[in-house]
Amino acid sequence: MPSPARTVVVMKYGGTSVATPEGRNAIARRVIEAQEQEMSPVVVVSAMGRAGAPYATDTLLGLVAGLPSDDREADLLVGCGEIVSAVVVAHELRAAGVDARAFTGPEAGIATDGVHRNAAVTEIHPGPLLSAIEAGVCPVVAGFQGIGESGRLTTLGRGGSDTTACALGVALGARAVEIYTDVDGVMTADPQTCEGSAVLETVGADELFQMARHGARVVHTPAAELALASGLAVRVRNTYSDHPGTAVTDIASYRPDRVATAVAHADGVARIVVALPAPEGTPSHMSAQARVYRAMADAGVSLDMFTPAGETLLFTVGEELLDRASEVLGALGFTYRAQTQLAKVTLVGAGMHGVPGVMARVAEALVDAGVTVLQSADSHTTISVLVTSDQAHQAVQALHTGFELDSPSSTAT
Repeated sequence: MPSPARTVVVMKYGGTSVATPEGRNAIARRVIEAQEQEMSPVVVVSAMGRAGAPYATDTLLGLVAGLPSDDREADLLVGCGEIVSAVVVAHELRAAGVDARAFTGPEAGIATDGVHRNAAVTEIHPGPLLSAIEAGVCPVVAGFQGIGESGRLTTLGRGGSDTTACALGVALGARAVEIYTDVDGVMTADPQTCEGSAVLETVGADELFQMARHGARVVHTPAAELALASGLAVRVRNTYSDHPGTAVTDIASYRPDRVATAVAHADGVARIVVALPAPEGTPSHMSAQARVYRAMADAGVSLDMFTPAGETLLFTVGEELLDRASEVLGALGFTYRAQTQLAKVTLVGAGMHGVPGVMARVAEALVDAGVTVLQSADSHTTISVLVTSDQAHQAVQALHTGFELDSPSSTAT
């Protein structure tokens, strides 16, 4: 393990941070500051830039767009983006006087379940990183990747560098994981969608997980899940400013002082309405429901907002899965209809559990804004509504305003 005199901090930098000399200089400054505070930084990096930039993930995939390929080769291709970033950042750190060394995900000891394009981290073998840390070297790890039991490179899905950082944070016993991006922290809503969105000083780990799961592009969903399960100290900050960012607080110490914390939304949703045949003597139609659920699971189709209603079953899927879901229902011989160009808008808040009137406030805010709700679902910390895509931003703004998330209380600790 690292020397007790030097505490590990994992710093993850996104594509916009590593893409420019300005961003890489900022990374070097933060690494040097951490070392001056007797900490041992471990840097995790994403691929450089966004679509169109030479080494961005989408740009690399574009090299083989429309050509026969397979998931194994796609992982080999897109994994190059993070490796390029790790090597360039390591060079820049050495130029700034920091002894640094680039590591691929496999070299850093990251083992996965072997699933291509969306692998899960199963184990971390931190020996190589610990050796580097003990030698005073700053490891720069290519995020978003690991190695399956077959010895093949696998990637962790979009945003997977966040998961790399959190997994390493747990394995290395890090004091904290700092996720750096180009905004000041976790916000009450997407600022490109919602006027008045504000930076949260704190957010509960369960709230962060729900925000990620329901479409907020804050951190990768498995990373939020790791933070929730492990109690890992996570902070989301801006690479380019000294803003303190947002601290992610574990459940045991988190005491929400508000009913709602944020509004998340996910576009590209399709709703399917299935007519359920009921075998004689089975008026509940449960047998038909079970057949649908099993067939969808076997086909790898994830269902959301599923609502049994007598002879009808309603559920949503991502539009990219609609064709596969349709094939499943066709094979079952069930009659169905599908609606596309929908969005799910979700109010998130650990403080809403057991509080009467929250759904009433949601409904009133949406009615006042002229938003039509097609379906709804809820949990202890969320209320989701399904709306048409052209009303999604309107719904986000209505809930954000209706629950006063742009007020100072939305950033209270």
